[in-house]
Amino acid sequence: MTATSQSSCNQRKRFWIPTILFASTGLLALTTMPLYGIVYGYHWYQWLAFALFGALCSFSVAAGNHRLWSHKSYEPHWLLRLLFILFSAAAMQNTTLNWCASHRHHHQFIDDNDRDPYSAGRGFWLSHIDWTMREYSSSYPDYKNVKDLQRDKLIMWQHNNYAPIIIAMNLGIPIILGITTGDILGMMLLAGVLRLVVNHYTTFMINSFGHMWGRRPYKGAISARDNSFLNLFVFGEGYHNYHHIFQIDYRSGIYWFQYDPTKWLIKTLSFAGLTRNLKVAPCVQIKKAKLDQFFKRAKENIEKAKEKENWQKILDGEAHAFASALSCWKSLQFTRNGVKHGPPPANGNSQ
Repeated sequence: MTATSQSSCNQRKRFWIPTILFASTGLLALTTMPLYGIVYGYHWYQWLAFALFGALCSFSVAAGNHRLWSHKSYEPHWLLRLLFILFSAAAMQNTTLNWCASHRHHHQFIDDNDRDPYSAGRGFWLSHIDWTMREYSSSYPDYKNVKDLQRDKLIMWQHNNYAPIIIAMNLGIPIILGITTGDILGMMLLAGVLRLVVNHYTTFMINSFGHMWGRRPYKGAISARDNSFLNLFVFGEGYHNYHHIFQIDYRSGIYWFQYDPTKWLIKTLSFAGLTRNLKVAPCVQIKKAKLDQFFKRAKENIEKAKEKENWQKILDGEAHAFASALSCWKSLQFTRNGVKHGPPPANGNSQ
C-alpha cells in the first residue's frame, strides 16, 4: 500500500465495534488461549466442542447465508432455517439480512471498487477484513436487493434481535458446556474465542485469497478464482470462479471428486426431506463456459507462437466444430419427441 493510500485509509471513519471484536478475540487467541493450554491443558471434549460448534457456524454461513438466502439455490425445512439463523448469528458476521445485501452487491458489481463492498481491486487487506472496520463508499447496505428477505419473518426476527442472539449463542453455549464439563474458562477459550476467530478468518479468506490466487477456468474477466488449497478451509466455497458464473447452483464443486462439504450436506439432507428443489446449472452451459475460456487462452497463446497462422486455422476449426455441436444440442432440446419446446433456462448463468 502506498503512502498516499495509507494516509487516505487512516482518515476514514473507524467502525469501532468490529475493530474491537477482531482485535480482542485475535489477541486472546494468540496469547491467553495457548498460555492456558500450557498451564492447565485442554481436554479432548473441549477440542470436540470447538470443532462441532465451528462446523455448525461455518455450515450456517455457507449453506444458509450464502447458498440459501443470498442465491436461493434450494429450499429448506423450517427447522433447518432456524438452525442456520441461530448459528450464522453465532459466527458474528453481521445479520443475515446485511450479510446477503452485501454479498448480492458483491456479485452484481464484482471488482467495481466503488460498489463492490470487498473488491479485491482495492487490495488484499481491504478485501480481507478492512472493509468491515472502516467506512467506504460501499459500507452501508442497500436493502433494495433483499426485498424478498425483508418479507421473511425469521430473518427479520434475527435482524431485530441480533445482539441478544449473539450473546446467548457465543456466551451461553460455551458456559453451559463449561459448567457441564467442569472447566468454563477452557471451554470459553476454545469453543468461544478460538472458534470465533477461525470462523471469521476462514470466511474472510474467500473475499481475499479467493479473488487473488487460483485458476479461472470459467471466466477470465473477473477476479474470482478456483483455489483448491483455500477450499480445504472454507467448506467447499473455494471453487469461486465457478460460483460467480453459476451462482444459483447449490454446488460449488460440481464434480464428485471435488471437496465440497456444503454440497454434500445439502444433498444428504434432501434424502431426509429437509431440503428440496436443489438447483443446478445446465451441463451444456458449464461446458460452454469452460470451452469459451479455453479458446480465449488458446488465442492469446497463439498470438505469441511461431507459425501463428497455421495454429489459428486449427483453433478456428475447433471453434466451428464446437459451435456446430452446440447448435445441434439446442435443436434436440427444442424438439423432443416431435414436440417443440422453448430453449433451456439459463439457470444461474450470471455474473
